[in-house]
Amino acid sequence: MADIPTFKTPRLLLRPWVPADRDAFAEMANDPRVMEFLTPLDRAGSDALADRIDAHFARHGFGYWAVEVPGEAPFIGYVGLGEISFPAPFTPAVEIAWRLASAHWGRGYATEAAAAVMGAAFDRFGLDEVVALTVPANRRSRAVMERLGMVRDPAEDFDHPRLAPGHPLRRHVLYRKRRLSHPALHGYSESN
Repeated sequence: MADIPTFKTPRLLLRPWVPADRDAFAEMANDPRVMEFLTPLDRAGSDALADRIDAHFARHGFGYWAVEVPGEAPFIGYVGLGEISFPAPFTPAVEIAWRLASAHWGRGYATEAAAAVMGAAFDRFGLDEVVALTVPANRRSRAVMERLGMVRDPAEDFDHPRLAPGHPLRRHVLYRKRRLSHPALHGYSESN
């Protein structure tokens, strides 16, 4: 497996997953607040997603890092980068995404961790652009996208091809951030 970097922000540690993270991740998958705008997962589904995350790191050197609040919580969710695996007008593309336990919402953790990942996307991994997507009603995630300086063009909104016509989560909004618009992000460091 590729050597996975670890990132530190003022309050968080973004690190490779460990086996103990899977129990907390499965709990998140049973939280209706966390899954409100996502397809629900049972334990087998959450473990399969964790396996795909491990495989993505092995293939690309980046993926969805486990997020830890040192001294407070060993696993609060993930934030990271993933290659989009479905066909769409904007693919191929790398997406920045996050999923945090609802007990840790409202503290700025998603923005703090995502800013570190965005910095690494451009500075360490050399990406030219990062996208983010969600359903229009997901105001919390859209607010994080906007705090990261990502921009939405309503003409690029799309129907997710993996969801059937008429599915309430099918319509998605797309946000973009290009390397040229990336200011130097401070407040995180990398270690191995």
